Amino acid sequence: MAMLTVRNLPDDVHRALRVQAARHGRSTEAEVREILAAAVKPETRVRLGDALAALGRKVGLTNEDFEVFQQVRDKTPAEPLRLE
Repeated sequence: MAMLTVRNLPDDVHRALRVQAARHGRSTEAEVREILAAAVKPETRVRLGDALAALGRKVGLTNEDFEVFQQVRDKTPAEPLRLE
């Protein structure tokens, strides 16, 4: 896991972080991790799988539509890469 050092953090901000962490029952470090994760990975972000599933439902795709891909897919093993 990566480490992060924050320099020149004002005392009042550090104090507020400690108080907030205590209210949530976790360490200051855990509180900061939670704050950073929420800031860069919000719950409302669009996830690719969810977006593709929604698109499939919107256009009316069914499981039978995907069975066609299994029938026509080339199942020949790929040739290994040669580094000669």
